[in-house]
Amino acid sequence: MATKEPSFEEQLNQLQQIVNQLEQGNIPLEEALQQFQTGIRLSKSLQNKLTSAEKTLGHLIDDDGNEKVYEKGNDDPSNNGGGNRGFGSSDEVKG
Repeated sequence: MATKEPSFEEQLNQLQQIVNQLEQGNIPLEEALQQFQTGIRLSKSLQNKLTSAEKTLGHLIDDDGNEKVYEKGNDDPSNNGGGNRGFGSSDEVKG
């Protein structure tokens, strides 16, 4: 019988537990390395699930039943406001 892959939420919870353990710093080096590697695998799996969900949600159905591809606008918060705004932009406040 095949084992069921953990849900997104279960994987996220496991990753959070690993991060908490590593931040405490009171585990042996070998275990910390193993936990770190597990965390990397979980992170990649979670990112793949998010990317897949984004692609699924990116296809909208209009009133006529036709599929349309959603395109992020400049005011979409997941697009950092569009343009060059966001992390590392030249719009940083200088003091």
